[in-house]
Amino acid sequence: MTQKFNWTQHYPSVRSPVFARNIVSTSHPLAAQAGLRMLAQGGNAVDAAIATAACMTLVEPVSNGLGSDLFCIIWDGQQLHGLNASGTAPEAWTPEYFFKTYGADAKTPPKRGWGGVTVPGAVAGWVALSDRFGKLPFEDLLAPAIEIAERGYAVPVIVQSKWAMAAALPEITSQPGFAQAFLPHGRAPEVGELFKFPDAARTLRLIAKTKGEAFYQGEVAAAVEAFAKQTGGAMTAKDFAAYKPEWVGTISQDYAGHELHEIPPNGQGVAALIALGILKHLDLPSLPIDGIEAQHMQIEAMKLAFADVYRYVADARSMKLSVSEMLDPSYLAQRAKLIDMGRAQDFKAGNPVKGGTIYLTAADESGMMVSFIQSNYMGFGSGLVVPGYGVSLQNRGHGFTLEAGHANLVAPGKRPFHTIIPAFLTKGGQPVMSYGVMGGNMQPQGHMQTLVRMLDHGQHPQAACDAPRWRYNEGLSINVEAHMPAGTIDGLRALGHQIGDIHDSYQDFGAGQFIWRLGDPSVEGYVAASDPRRDGAAVGF
Repeated sequence: MTQKFNWTQHYPSVRSPVFARNIVSTSHPLAAQAGLRMLAQGGNAVDAAIATAACMTLVEPVSNGLGSDLFCIIWDGQQLHGLNASGTAPEAWTPEYFFKTYGADAKTPPKRGWGGVTVPGAVAGWVALSDRFGKLPFEDLLAPAIEIAERGYAVPVIVQSKWAMAAALPEITSQPGFAQAFLPHGRAPEVGELFKFPDAARTLRLIAKTKGEAFYQGEVAAAVEAFAKQTGGAMTAKDFAAYKPEWVGTISQDYAGHELHEIPPNGQGVAALIALGILKHLDLPSLPIDGIEAQHMQIEAMKLAFADVYRYVADARSMKLSVSEMLDPSYLAQRAKLIDMGRAQDFKAGNPVKGGTIYLTAADESGMMVSFIQSNYMGFGSGLVVPGYGVSLQNRGHGFTLEAGHANLVAPGKRPFHTIIPAFLTKGGQPVMSYGVMGGNMQPQGHMQTLVRMLDHGQHPQAACDAPRWRYNEGLSINVEAHMPAGTIDGLRALGHQIGDIHDSYQDFGAGQFIWRLGDPSVEGYVAASDPRRDGAAVGF
C-alpha cells in the first residue's frame, strides 16, 4: 500500500469502502454483478469490464448504448495499454456538407439527430479488448446483458430521474426511433417499473455470435444505412466497415510522488495533467483541503488548463501542438504564476510553442486492472434509435467545429474532440489506482479534485469520492455542491467567482468509481469506492 489514508475521515454518504481481491465498480449494481460473474467463472478484469459495459448499455440508457464510443486504460500485469475506440466522421462530412445542410452560419454540427452521429466505436472496442486480453469466450461476456434485455429490470431512482428529464425535451423525443424504444406507454418508466429492450437483445445476440462482425460489416450496419437514408442521415454501411479502434499509449504527469496517466488526444485528459502540472508549483498541500484558498487554487489551475485544451486539442493527427509542448514544465510554471490568490480570473489560451457517460473499473487478483469509460454524450446522445435493433446512437460529432483553420475542424474519417477520459495512477511505474469521474467537462475536474484529496490530504477513495465538488463552466462561472462548507462558498464568491445554480442536471458534478491497490492483489487485494451521486455499487469477492 503506497498511501496512508485516514479511514475515519468521511463526508455524508450512503456508501462505504469495499475491500476484495476481485472487484468491479460502476454506476449500476446489476452491471457490476455481471462483471463479478465473469471473474467468478475464471475470467479476468478485462472480461469483467466487457460484461459490465454491455449491461450498462441497458440499465443506464440515459448515458450510453450500443451506439456509444469508449476509451480504456489497462494494466495487464506488466505495463499500461490505452485503447481509443472513439468514432470517426462519415465520409460525407465536410464543412461544406454542414453549411449546405444546416445553414451558412452553422458553427458546429448539431447537437441532436444525424448531424451529430459519428461511427460508434464501443462494440469494436469490446472485441479488441477481448481479442487481446480476454480469457473467456466473447459470447459468454454478453450473456448477462442479453438476459437483462430480454427479461427486463426495475428502473432505479437516479436513472429514472435522468430519463424523465430527457422525456421532457422535444429535441430528444422527436428523433426517429426514440419514443418507440425509450418511452413505453408514451412516457419514461417510473421508479421500480420493469423495462425490457428486446430489440437490443437481438443486436447483442448478433454481436455475440459474430464477434462484432454483424455490427460493422453485416446486418446491423445495413440497418443503420437504411435508417439514415429514410430519416435524412449521411451515414453508410461503408463508414461502419471502415471503422477500426486504435491502440495507443498513455500520456502522464507526475504529482505527489505518483504518475497520473490519461489517454492522448482527441480526448481532454491532458486538461487534468496540465492542472496538476500547474498545482505542482503552488503550496496546495499546506492548505486546509475544504478551505477557500485550496479550492480557489484548484479552480484557477483548471481554468488555465481548459483555456489551452479548448484551443489546441483535437484528433492527434490534426493538432498544431504536441502534448509534450502543452505539458512543458517551464511553460506550466509560467502559467502557475498567473494565478492570483486574491481574485478569480477569466484566462485565455497561452502559447506553449517553443520557437451523458458511464465509467467502470475492474481489477482481479492476478493484478490486472481496467479503467473503462463508455458514452453516448449529453444524455441519450443524438436521440436516434435504430428500429428493430435498439442501437441508440451517440452525438459525438457535435464536438467538431466548423471554424476554418481550427485543429478540430470536421473532416471525413476524423475523430472529434472528446470529453470521456479514463484515468490510471501509478507510482514508480507500478499500478496504484484505476479510476474515473464521468460527466462532460467535469471529468478532468473530477480527476484532479479527487486525486488531490487522496495524495495531498490522505483522504481514502470513498471519502474523496463523497467530498463536495465544484464545477468550472466558462469565464468566471462555477457551480458548487451544497455540502461544500458555507464559509468556503462565501469566500469563493468574495474572490469574484460567479456561483450559479447548475443548469446541467444530467452531468451535474459527475460520478466516480475508484479501485486502489492495497498491496499484492492476491493477498491484500484492493479497496474500491462508488459514487453516491448515481445508483451504482462496488462489488467484490
